Amino acid sequence: MRIKSMLRSFLYISLSIAACASFCACGSQPGAKKSETAAQETTVAQTDASLSEHRKIIIDTDTGADDASALILAAKQQNVEILGVTVLVGNVDLEQSTQNALAALETAGCDAPVYKGSADTVDGTVKTAFSVFGSDGMGDADLIHPKKQAEDGDAVDFIIDTVKNNPNEVEIIAIGPATNVAKAIQKAPDDMKKVKRIWSMGTAGLGPGNASPVAEFNVYADAQAYKIMLDSGLPITVIGLDMCGGEAQWTDDQFAELEALNDTGRFVAKSFGKIREFYKSNGSKTVMNCDTLAVMCALCPGFVKSTVNTHASCIIEQGETYSQVIFYKEGFTYDVVKNDFDYNVVLVTDVDKPSYFKNYIEAIK
Repeated sequence: MRIKSMLRSFLYISLSIAACASFCACGSQPGAKKSETAAQETTVAQTDASLSEHRKIIIDTDTGADDASALILAAKQQNVEILGVTVLVGNVDLEQSTQNALAALETAGCDAPVYKGSADTVDGTVKTAFSVFGSDGMGDADLIHPKKQAEDGDAVDFIIDTVKNNPNEVEIIAIGPATNVAKAIQKAPDDMKKVKRIWSMGTAGLGPGNASPVAEFNVYADAQAYKIMLDSGLPITVIGLDMCGGEAQWTDDQFAELEALNDTGRFVAKSFGKIREFYKSNGSKTVMNCDTLAVMCALCPGFVKSTVNTHASCIIEQGETYSQVIFYKEGFTYDVVKNDFDYNVVLVTDVDKPSYFKNYIEAIK
């Protein structure tokens, strides 16, 4: 999750919380919470069943501190095979994003290959990276000294080839702008139809944005790319900003616990130093970590508590609503607007926030 143009009021949003605790793949899984509708119950049950299987994933990232902690969480899951990590500009420039991804994987003891991707938007507009995570995106704490280098291949080609060679097996977890994914869809639409699912940390969900009152930064950074992804008809699960508030935010005490835990915990805690300063300057003592929460939704059974099937539409016209994503709920009848869509987007509407940090600690112990 990118936290530029953060509104002070958003830092205090509190969402409804699930009452029962659950654990990632490394822990126990309690019975599922009863969802609001039978459709939601079915979606969550099917998702949890798939999460317990062997998983083949690609993580697409604009690696800042939140992305790095998400990479570490994914690397610690025993039933997960990270086929590759594809990087792009976003939190920081492309080269720094690549170095940060390499360093995070090495910290986690993971040798997954890293591929450089987009340094611009899907229409070729050059992005200017700025990060509230520090100039290196990792707290300016002298953490980034990877021993490995990125692979020679291009990230977009890697995504296409990997999906093509592993039909209906590969899941893409996109925790940055959607540029690499959109370019892959544009370049090889038939091959990309073989993707099993795309998990996207993006949109404001059903709450306010951070790039604007209605827009979230990952979408704002390349709204056209996000529209291409949504309009592709591919199966997509969206985790929005509204899942990251309240009890999901990390506290000073929790960062202290991380730093005292082990080398991995210290790496994560120190990487959040600058963003913690940013939050405190805006009156908040807690910090969002949406990218890691999105990976937990994708990989940890029981963490997602409810979902809704939707059609999602991204506004790309310039104006106050630029890059807002509108969700049309399946089965809901509107008075004026026709609701005859392809409902390919599952929107996460509740997660087990109280268990979030505990799950993370358990995973990196």
